[in-house]
Amino acid sequence: MELLNFVIENKALLLTLTIEHISLVAVAVGIAVITGVPIGIAITKKQKVANIVLYVAALIVTIPSIALFGIMIPLLSMIGHGIGYLPAVIAVLLYSQLPIIRNTYTAINNVDPALREAALGIGMSAKQRLKNVEIPLSVPVIMAGVRTAVVMNIGVMAIAAYIGAGGLGVLISRGISQSDYRQLVIGSIMVSLLAIIADYALLWIQKRFQTNI
Repeated sequence: MELLNFVIENKALLLTLTIEHISLVAVAVGIAVITGVPIGIAITKKQKVANIVLYVAALIVTIPSIALFGIMIPLLSMIGHGIGYLPAVIAVLLYSQLPIIRNTYTAINNVDPALREAALGIGMSAKQRLKNVEIPLSVPVIMAGVRTAVVMNIGVMAIAAYIGAGGLGVLISRGISQSDYRQLVIGSIMVSLLAIIADYALLWIQKRFQTNI
């Protein structure tokens, strides 16, 4: 009952923090898709480059999120943005690269060679083959990478509250510092629910996209 009363009394705050959280993750992962998909496609041409890019992306993911946020502070302080929105977005952008690049690379590489030969046989150029054959067939795997990035980084973004980025992590950090289990529990539940809803929403978008191909 206490938890329900807390939600009712603070519904405006909860809505604001949820919108902040969604916008932070959406911007970071959106930029990651714009950069990661082309990188994943480009590295299919050279195996050595692919190994280096995937290794670096995997190395970034091994850095603890709180440490990565900490690294951002002195670096971005030089331009006056050591805490807040920018370091949070950059950190989550970096974390999002591995699943998106790796899935794009794998998907493009695993397109049936017979389909490539058929496209070549009807006179398609390399760009036309990529646009009309390889990318459409790769969408399910690429979207799986995007979904992984979104779900993973909804949780990571909660930690960004400690560097003043806002979002639902504010409830969790306040709950810990104030020993208020209501904020801690509600914040944790809302982050989990947001991750589940986002995953199903992206799955729905993926299926709609596939039916329109």
